[in-house]
Amino acid sequence: MSLARLVITAVNLERRSKSAVARDYGLSRRWVQKLCARYAEEGDAAFEPHSRRPHHQPRRSPASLEDEIVEMRKYLAEEGLDAGPSTIAYHLAERHGSAVSPSTIWRVLSRRGFITPEPHKRPRSSIVRFAAEQPNERWQADITHVRLGEGFEAEVLNQLDDHSRLLVGSDAKGIFNAIDVLNSFVRAAARYGDPASYLSDNGAVFTGVYRGHGWVALERELVARGVRLCHSRPYHPQTCGKVERFHQTLKQWLERQPRARTVRELQSQLDVFRDYYNEFRPHRALGRATPAAVYAARPKALPCPPSSTELHWRTRRDVIDKAGRVTLRHASRLHHIGVGRAHAGTRVVLLVQELSVRVVAEDGELLRALVLDPTRDYQALG
Repeated sequence: MSLARLVITAVNLERRSKSAVARDYGLSRRWVQKLCARYAEEGDAAFEPHSRRPHHQPRRSPASLEDEIVEMRKYLAEEGLDAGPSTIAYHLAERHGSAVSPSTIWRVLSRRGFITPEPHKRPRSSIVRFAAEQPNERWQADITHVRLGEGFEAEVLNQLDDHSRLLVGSDAKGIFNAIDVLNSFVRAAARYGDPASYLSDNGAVFTGVYRGHGWVALERELVARGVRLCHSRPYHPQTCGKVERFHQTLKQWLERQPRARTVRELQSQLDVFRDYYNEFRPHRALGRATPAAVYAARPKALPCPPSSTELHWRTRRDVIDKAGRVTLRHASRLHHIGVGRAHAGTRVVLLVQELSVRVVAEDGELLRALVLDPTRDYQALG
């Protein structure tokens, strides 16, 4: 039984005074009077709780503004772009010159059924974040897969500035090899300058350290430019979290576009999105500024000139084949070094310092010393 029913019954059935009922039940006499007046007017409907919503809301957003918020929400969602309240607030401020708070937009979208309540998530204050202090202090790079028409797939290499989230490069290929990755970096560096460091995972196109193949083309180029190369811990993609998160943003947008049938069409879409992402899209992690604005706001970090300690040293064991040759991979390219048929089957150790190579038998005999010619596959004797 509700309290309203108890009070009304005590007054009307027991014929007790309103003052006595209020006193006995610890209530306000004015509320008891109001309740009895409502019962006299509405009958049994007075037993049900009434809405406390005010009859007039002078501070409520105009209907035209609410319609504009809903229209923008639909447009951004259909384009596969971020359509959250903060992004809508940014675009409204750009359009009208006056800001609407994200909380107001959230309430409008909730009333219109565009937001589904979700359980409370881990508070953002508990997440430990890191970011470079300057533009070009660190670039992050990673490759993701995108589905094309007719069931084919392409690979997309995204390169992101850690400080500003500026997308310095977004390139599509059927399959990336080490030279393709190098060319993508060179194009980005020509446009934005060399970064101080470069962060990637341990993919074969980024490093050959874990495979015993020496440096790949990208590693050699970075060292030559004085760019410090860093790699994430194996099976720990969170280290490259910014570019990993960007993959999700890019794919969400691509899902709303006509599916590209070729790599060339996909590259055209990537170019369009890169311009929008850098120049127009407000970024939540940047206080709703655009990556291009944040990138231009501070001086750029510069790479350090390479020192002698950064020269590439390595050793490699091999067996001279029947043709009297051994193989050596340099800058992602395989070279054959002639030693002589007389040494076929001999186990050797190759001592490599940059382009200087010494082929030494296991008994210590020097079989050949040469300076590798990177333009030739076969390094002939003499």
